[in-house]
Amino acid sequence: MLDEIIKSCKYVSNNSKSVKINEIELNKFIETIKKVETKHWLSFSPYNLLDLPTETIINFLLIYESIDFSFWGSPKWTIDTDNGKEDGSIALLYAILKYVKDKNTTDFSNITKDEFREILKGNIEIPLFEERYKITTNVSRIVNEKMNGNFYEFIKNITTDTELIEVIVNYFQNFKDERTYNDKQIYLYKLAQLLTSDILHIRELRESIKVDYSHLVGCADYKIPQVMRGLGILEYSSDLADIIDNRKEIEINSKYEVEIRANMLVVIDLIKKKLENKVCSIDINDYIWSQGRNKTIKLKPYHLTRNTNY
Repeated sequence: MLDEIIKSCKYVSNNSKSVKINEIELNKFIETIKKVETKHWLSFSPYNLLDLPTETIINFLLIYESIDFSFWGSPKWTIDTDNGKEDGSIALLYAILKYVKDKNTTDFSNITKDEFREILKGNIEIPLFEERYKITTNVSRIVNEKMNGNFYEFIKNITTDTELIEVIVNYFQNFKDERTYNDKQIYLYKLAQLLTSDILHIRELRESIKVDYSHLVGCADYKIPQVMRGLGILEYSSDLADIIDNRKEIEINSKYEVEIRANMLVVIDLIKKKLENKVCSIDINDYIWSQGRNKTIKLKPYHLTRNTNY
């Protein structure tokens, strides 16, 4: 599956009309990152996540990353936390984690819609609330019915990305992240790769076991293409740039959306090859994502596509 992702994305990149890779700027950027150093985000233990048993963390991540998508809007969905106001992924993490700690469970199979709405209560209703509710309850039901109620126990003997992502995608259809481009199937699997990476990183950190996440390709979202564009690595046609810069929505499965996401992954693959495969793609992915906080990079708006994949 992971081989199919980069293969299909290269097809898109080779045929792109609205998104191009500037190899001169790419090579300049690579000169600045001969050594990629980035700590995995979970190692910082947001909201004391690492205080929980490893089993609970893994079961929590399955639920959380099933619905970790599409937070943009005006105003943005925001909640009150112990550290003040939060929005986006961190707000979602806080809300779901608080429920898990308060109720001492990662089973959401029987939660009512009103209870779920209360968990995610903020200044406005979270975008795609209905979809998030259906996914959350369905994921828990699958764990109960097909994994004896414990996702961690089901996958605890798996330590490679190629095997783990297959389990995630085959059991949980909500992780299916595919598009069509010139009548060809394009594979992206953003959240499935993110979950695979996070599970393996956490187990490596907490259980001191040998894991392999070297085959992961990258997480095609909206933030990383934004950073790549700010660096001059990704260039957009005038039509696409106008749509994004004026914060107009791009339709899911449109050529614009597919070209942005696919070229992003191809850039990561090119960086990996130019660094002689000494750095994993997922670590390059995380490093570029972290550059979104680099104030020296002038960022233009990110693309807006309402969907359940990122």
